[in-house]
Amino acid sequence: MTRYAELVAASNFSFLRGASHPEDLLRTALRLGHAGIGLADRNTVAGVVRAHAELLTLRTGAQAIRAVAFKLAVGARLAFADDTPDIIAYPASRDGWGRLCRLLTLGNRRAAKGECHLTRADLLADTAGLLLIAMPEGCTAPLLRELAEAAPGAAWLAATMPRHGDDRRRLDRLGALAATAHLPLLATNDVLYDRPAQRDLQDVLTCIRDGVQLARAGRRLEANAERHLKPAAEMARLFRDVPEAVAETQRLLERIGFSLDQLKYQYPDEPVPAGWTPQAWLEELVARSAVERYPAGVPAKVAAQLRDELALIGTLAYAPYFLTIHDIVCFARERGILCQGRGSAANSAVCFVLGITCVDPAEHSLLFARFISVERQEPPDIDVDFEHERREEVMQYIYQKYGRHRAGIVATVIRYRPRSALRDVGKALGLPEDITARLAALQSHSWGSDIPEGHVTQAGLDPENPLIARTLSLASRLLGFPRHLSQHVGGFVMARGRLDEIVPIGNAAMPGRTFIEWDKDDIDTLGLMKVDVLALGMLTCIRKAFDLLRQHKGIDIALADVPRDDPAVYDMLCRGDSLGVFQVESRAQMNMLPRLKPRVFYDLVIQVAIVRPGPIEGDMVHPYLRRRAGQEPVIFPSPAPPHDPHELHQVLGKTLGVPLFQEQAMKLAMIAAEFSAEEANRLRRAMATFRNLGTISEFETLMVERMVARGYQRDFAARCFEQIKGFGSYGFPESHAASFAKLVYISSWIKCHHPAVFACALLNAQPMGFYAPAQIVRDAAEHGVAIHAADINHSAWDNTLEPCENGLALRLGLRQIDGLHAADGQRIAVLRGNGYPDIETMARRAGLRGPTLRILADADACHSLRLDRRAAMWAVRRLPDAPPLPLFAAAQVAELGTEADAALPPMLLGEQIATDYQTTRLSLKGHPMGMLRPIFLAEGLCSAAELSASRDGARLCTAGLVLVRQRPGKGN
Repeated sequence: MTRYAELVAASNFSFLRGASHPEDLLRTALRLGHAGIGLADRNTVAGVVRAHAELLTLRTGAQAIRAVAFKLAVGARLAFADDTPDIIAYPASRDGWGRLCRLLTLGNRRAAKGECHLTRADLLADTAGLLLIAMPEGCTAPLLRELAEAAPGAAWLAATMPRHGDDRRRLDRLGALAATAHLPLLATNDVLYDRPAQRDLQDVLTCIRDGVQLARAGRRLEANAERHLKPAAEMARLFRDVPEAVAETQRLLERIGFSLDQLKYQYPDEPVPAGWTPQAWLEELVARSAVERYPAGVPAKVAAQLRDELALIGTLAYAPYFLTIHDIVCFARERGILCQGRGSAANSAVCFVLGITCVDPAEHSLLFARFISVERQEPPDIDVDFEHERREEVMQYIYQKYGRHRAGIVATVIRYRPRSALRDVGKALGLPEDITARLAALQSHSWGSDIPEGHVTQAGLDPENPLIARTLSLASRLLGFPRHLSQHVGGFVMARGRLDEIVPIGNAAMPGRTFIEWDKDDIDTLGLMKVDVLALGMLTCIRKAFDLLRQHKGIDIALADVPRDDPAVYDMLCRGDSLGVFQVESRAQMNMLPRLKPRVFYDLVIQVAIVRPGPIEGDMVHPYLRRRAGQEPVIFPSPAPPHDPHELHQVLGKTLGVPLFQEQAMKLAMIAAEFSAEEANRLRRAMATFRNLGTISEFETLMVERMVARGYQRDFAARCFEQIKGFGSYGFPESHAASFAKLVYISSWIKCHHPAVFACALLNAQPMGFYAPAQIVRDAAEHGVAIHAADINHSAWDNTLEPCENGLALRLGLRQIDGLHAADGQRIAVLRGNGYPDIETMARRAGLRGPTLRILADADACHSLRLDRRAAMWAVRRLPDAPPLPLFAAAQVAELGTEADAALPPMLLGEQIATDYQTTRLSLKGHPMGMLRPIFLAEGLCSAAELSASRDGARLCTAGLVLVRQRPGKGN
């Protein structure tokens, strides 16, 4: 029996080249009876973990016997910046893998994001531990001799039989060429896809990559569909003249002694002083911090929880992880950067005492062991949110502390979604741009796993049209394919040794950022731990609010000091008065608040989590609200005897028998459907990758039928699974909801008791949230805050507060003027002195040119000069565009002062309001609807006030301005 292994296979992680997922290549190779497969993508190892994870899964399934004997070789196809032909590099050992990763890192760091600049000299400088396959295109005898000398006994020349008509002659030439360098010939099919049916998709990918239409692609496309995985017998037939080339694949495969299982990751131990172990130092820090956190003495319940958590951390050797988080948080706080931790492990007594989070788990019953356990062996999960304006300082601290070779941001795989797939495929097939745009415009903003045919009809197109049908078919097959790598929103991986010997590191598009080639699912598979350093606009807003409270009211307060359980705060939220408040400012959340009627902190935890795809699509929201309102009894679903009828009470007790949180959904699967730890882990992974791969539906029958078999009602089981699918679209665990609820309360407290401070801070933290400055300013005015317009003699760059009869008034800053550069606005404020007597003085003193002056005049920012908008614009236009020389400035001012002012007609109110919105996106003179209301009333349209007072079910017509276009994603 012929033994063969395909050792030159590119997946779709050779971006826009390969046309099959790594998993598909591996499964097809196994089905064809190959001894193994070599995955070598172009200048990257981004896809190898997917294949590795698939092989691990197959080894536990029906194909376990065959999969155990199957070998996966992971490497890279090195494409060089000089004239060197492509060379496949496979590590023969762990050292070889480290050398390959450092080589790719070298090429990545030389180039812009997405590129890799390597030369032949880079590779040949050190080939120890690498097995090299030279591809035949462009290969020369001198190059092969050089390769053989640099890697003695570890180099091959690849040979292919592409059915081009001259295959036999070509094979003879390659054999002679290999003989001159004493290199063996290696049989390969230079695979781009797992089966021939993928050839048309590969053609489209080529057109997308090269920016050409399929009809004009010509020789850019493959001549046939031969570059797929073939059975060993077929490869033996093709290479019957040189059978040793097929046998050589086995000899090379046997020499590969490296597997991704050999990557032994060690977490850094920098934050540990000399003479201490990580565990001992963590316990010491906790003991010191507990005394500071509880000056009256640590409560017995907290002390017991700390002991239990520290023991569990010690058992799992996670102390360095917690110390790293503590070190990062300490750095931020030393520099006055507001931050808060969240996540499963963050809601622990240890993190609360260390100041990583301000949510006390003893008060909210968030048990640490629910998220970290010896049995699951899952890495801890702590996300730390920082002020979005200063998060970069924290990220650069991490790079500086650990070095670029030991720290990097996790990657995010940017994949094709319906819109992008339709656009790219339509362009490649030559579909008219307007038709492609119409098709793409109808696709949802959410992640999608299909392109509904109904959208074609909605676009006014014929789904039977051959070109339209082909576009839809190819675009559907392209969904989920990787488009390129980007950086994660803030997940860092740090290593005790060299991270660039575990995974290649490359440049991000943003200056100063570097990231690894694997995403969060990949590092989870391999057991690498990440620290999420995230940006949160509301923390910026809260910090600015705290600064304003200290400056104007003498109130010095921190996150943990905000008075708790304030009835006035909950009264405000029960009214749905939450514009600008963290997490509950959307219209859906505002509508839910009066129905939920939060009165205690845990109500806010539920409020944060309930308006999410999981509970909504699982039809859990209305049952919860009815039970909360006493309209239906609290009933806990239970299995049939002899199973414990109370098994779900502990899981669903706090949510009245209705699952609302991600942890509850997972716990339901483990208890009610008796999922094993392995099944639960696979379900969790399916949820994590649902947007990309849509594999979660594989568990539907398993979960629902098991629950039904144990006596649960089928509709309850089905709704539970629908909820899990919703969490796959957008998961929200209780631990995150608790941390977010803390910020909901704090931002609500500021808005409730200090509305001017809240509005000022919110405006200065823009852009963030749902609402534009006009709505924030109007809401502040409705809460009794006096608003003063932006003015060249009174405004700073930022929005500020000024004393007034009723306390504090909000002075709009120059930053609210569209088109005004920050440097110009800051110079106006800094150089103002005792004020500008006229526009000419301001222009001269602040060095402003004509365009900037016209922006200020058009924004009506010169009222302190007793100039309205038109008069100011007239004064600006009298000035020369360039600043005058100092010797002539006085004479010019005197001359201008003698010029008679023009009599300009005043602007009508409607014109003023419209111009305000054009220049500052808000108006203090009136609302656009106020000018149109008489017209609408004459046509029988009701006002917003009348709409609010109308009875339910009434048919009314109204009109208004669109403030927010919110199109929430729908789970699949």
